[in-house]
Amino acid sequence: MTEAYAPNKRMKKVHLSDKARAALILKWVFLGGMIVFTLYPVIYTVLGSFKTNAELTQGGGFFPSVWHFENYYKAFIQADFTKYTLNSVVVSVSVTILAVATTSLAGFAMARKDFAGKKILLALYMSMMFVSLGSVTLYPIYELLRALKINKTMFALVIALTGGQATNVFLVMGFTKGIPRELDEAAIIDGCSIYGVYSRIILPLSKPILAVVALFSFRNAWNDYITSLIMTISIPKLQTLTVAVVQLKYSVNSAAEWHIMLAGASIAIIPILIVYMFSNKQFIAGLTAGAVKG
Repeated sequence: MTEAYAPNKRMKKVHLSDKARAALILKWVFLGGMIVFTLYPVIYTVLGSFKTNAELTQGGGFFPSVWHFENYYKAFIQADFTKYTLNSVVVSVSVTILAVATTSLAGFAMARKDFAGKKILLALYMSMMFVSLGSVTLYPIYELLRALKINKTMFALVIALTGGQATNVFLVMGFTKGIPRELDEAAIIDGCSIYGVYSRIILPLSKPILAVVALFSFRNAWNDYITSLIMTISIPKLQTLTVAVVQLKYSVNSAAEWHIMLAGASIAIIPILIVYMFSNKQFIAGLTAGAVKG
């Protein structure tokens, strides 16, 4: 009886092992396909930036036949991408700082304070997360900035890009709710005001989620095209790198210079990739904590 049962048991184990192996292979095939689809455009852009214009338009090989590093020199010097890169850095860093400051304050108030109209405000924030107005809001925003007579400054672009932080506010609010209120009470007993509780207790403990907010804000500001185009359409010297790369396609002298465009696109892609490579662990940790707490 035991001998007859043993082979069946072994066969069952082998069968389960085959299913597990098939599932593992399927998982890696899926992940490999996702990696290829994600990285291929980036790799093609970077490699294409070292090709000649003729090689790009005539459909040469995947790798450059000759590596033309001078494409980057032409992009920086002839197309003046140095100025546009500096504009992007200034705008993105400013938006990041302003977004972290405003979302941390808003999230703290939403999580810790009860005030008139809080539920209505939360409902409005929630609606902004699921209803994307997109470019519909650009005209009234531009008109408001024009009425304030700041529409022709870089500050106007920073203000416009800092808006729409509903998702980040909810992330910070959820994280703050996970911080014990006993810490607030102990700080108040020790003589801290509400601002002291925010700056000395909540802010230091919220660093993981604020890192996520900073990364989201920097990425959105760096990659933005429509808002930056609208805000700088009459002031070319304030254009960001993303706008400058696309505008290069429509300029009279550079309409067909795809190699310069790809060099500019690579300049725009590489910084955000470097930022993510060095901060991806903090990004995942902070995002997970913000999603679970509260």
